[in-house]
Amino acid sequence: MPYDVDILLIEDDPAIAESLTEGLRREGYAVHWQSTGAGGVAYARDSTPRLIILDVRLPDGSGFDFCKEMRRLGLRQPILMLTVQSDELDKVLGLEMGADDYLTKPYRLRELIARVRALLRRAYGEFSAVDADQLFVADLVIDRTRAGVTRGGRQINLTPTEFRLLVFMAQHPGQVLSRGQIMENVWGHSSEYYDDKTVNVHVRRLREKIKADPSRPRLILTVPGLGYRLAVPR
Repeated sequence: MPYDVDILLIEDDPAIAESLTEGLRREGYAVHWQSTGAGGVAYARDSTPRLIILDVRLPDGSGFDFCKEMRRLGLRQPILMLTVQSDELDKVLGLEMGADDYLTKPYRLRELIARVRALLRRAYGEFSAVDADQLFVADLVIDRTRAGVTRGGRQINLTPTEFRLLVFMAQHPGQVLSRGQIMENVWGHSSEYYDDKTVNVHVRRLREKIKADPSRPRLILTVPGLGYRLAVPR
């Protein structure tokens, strides 16, 4: 089973958050919930979710301000804002702060999911799909049909396992992937029986092969105590 698209939900009401999380997970999305704006901004900055759902009214400030802060930090993910207000001025303000879409409470879950899908399509296009024939990571082109990786037309020779590892990480840019998740999706082993050393060695070898310039930041970053994350170039 492929690892899901990561969505950050910033909502202070536990009942609403639980309902949204359950509904989105039924649709195959991975959801991380934060109850404060500050916590949401920190998670978005460190973990780079693919999409952010942001409530306007939060206990530590306005969602408008947190939206503006995320854009100031250079975060480019789609932001869907939620509010109980129906005032057109609120909608305009949210969009001016950098939001991509706006949904007024109460709303139907089906409508929210439709908005989420549309935002993901617009932001990532066909290459956001886990079954895309080609994936792009910085200046790397990953061709899944030919099992090849190139940089500037030059072939990079990877083993089949290294190739599967790179594809898996490229399908989930910016997401923190545990060693257990990597083992389960790349090797097909249960995450209960993963081997740290096996994953670590393959990550090290892959890093050495795809590293273009030692002076540039690495693409595959270690997240201490959690796993690995594919850096998203900005």
